[in-house]
Amino acid sequence: MKVILIDDELLAIEFLERQLKKLPDIEIVGKYSDVESGKTEILRKAVDVIFLDISMPEMSGIELAEDIVRNKPDVSIVFVTAFHDFAVQAFELEALDYVVKPVTVQRLAKTIERIQKRTHNRHAIGDAAEEPAQTSSIRVHLFRQLMIESPLGELKLLQWRTNKAQELFLYLLQHRGQPVRKSMLVEVLWPDYEIERVYAQLYNTVYHVRQTLRPFTDYIKLETVAEGYILQLQNVLVDVDEWKKMQTALSAPSMGAVKDYLRVIEAYTGDYLGEYDYWWLESERERLKALWLHTSFALGGWYEEQKLMNEAEKCYLKICDIFPQEEKAHFALMQIFAGQQMNNKVLLQYGRLESVMQEELGIEPSIHIIEWYEAWKKKMKIYI
Repeated sequence: MKVILIDDELLAIEFLERQLKKLPDIEIVGKYSDVESGKTEILRKAVDVIFLDISMPEMSGIELAEDIVRNKPDVSIVFVTAFHDFAVQAFELEALDYVVKPVTVQRLAKTIERIQKRTHNRHAIGDAAEEPAQTSSIRVHLFRQLMIESPLGELKLLQWRTNKAQELFLYLLQHRGQPVRKSMLVEVLWPDYEIERVYAQLYNTVYHVRQTLRPFTDYIKLETVAEGYILQLQNVLVDVDEWKKMQTALSAPSMGAVKDYLRVIEAYTGDYLGEYDYWWLESERERLKALWLHTSFALGGWYEEQKLMNEAEKCYLKICDIFPQEEKAHFALMQIFAGQQMNNKVLLQYGRLESVMQEELGIEPSIHIIEWYEAWKKKMKIYI
């Protein structure tokens, strides 16, 4: 295992070197107290592991690590810190490999073992994710939850080392193809952190995202741009993007357009990233929901105009199944049943609506629905 050491304190480098030499199969190919010199040599030499001091005057170790990983993604980074354990936890550096000064041989052995295991797992994942052809594409599923579908049709859930790594990736994915400033990411993900610590958190999290995306580097790239990052997709089909194109291409409802409408309705398999409770998702989630509801109600209304009541009923029932609180769909069903003199179905549908509104929101149905329902009961001479 080829190792490079970087620390602005010469005594610290020499001590770490002595400790590492007590372990088998370790070759120290460079040691640097000057950050720029160390960075240059890392990019030039073949290296497996870098032991990197976090606190250095020219550039923080986490900033340097982020730069190194961008250019040499296969390198393992081990942070060396003089902080006490509680400080390390505050930085959430337990998510990375790290050792605390003064470094013991026993701790170094555990760190090397962790790196070896991670390297082995990385190769195994890479082999499993190997693409069958240069022109193959993967699919990214964003309805309900994030999943990646391989060119062979296998679905995969990404395993994130931290919740913040997952949130950072989803935020960048929502803004895919657009540069996102670091200051914006900090404001969204760590609004309450102290400014001197928050960028360390960001670089740490970016590192984890890149590690998780490693099997998909031919398709998904997290690139550093001026003052921020940009997530680039290549040969990737995104289900939400495809759905929006289909929805935008719809013409007014007609007999010839019914199949297109049904395709759009069926392709909406759940709320946009509905499994994730991030506040910044709500706007896009509600926008896509509104588009789906508009499409569904447009088709249901057209069915009614054409006197295709069975089809209209199916359309409104689907709306109620996916969005039980959608009063308009319940009301449309009640009116359809009333028009067909299916009194029991009117009663049952109103009961469902009343139950949903009470259990979910703690309120009664809208007043115009209650008034219609009471007038209908009076007309039908139903007294319950």
